Amino acid sequence: MADKGSMDKMKGKAKQKAGKAMGNERMKAEGRTDEARGRAKSAMGEARDNAQGMKDSLKGKRS
Repeated sequence: MADKGSMDKMKGKAKQKAGKAMGNERMKAEGRTDEARGRAKSAMGEARDNAQGMKDSLKGKRS
């Protein structure tokens, strides 16, 4: 399953490229923001998964 931030990362990269091609600094900045938001969502998802895995291992569950 794709992480929740991958769409934001892709959208951000596309905006950055479009902004660069058009010479639009604002669009490039929006793209950087979207990409950073996607990285943050991905990191949160990974942290949540790791925390759940540790919780399950302490309870003796196997996945």
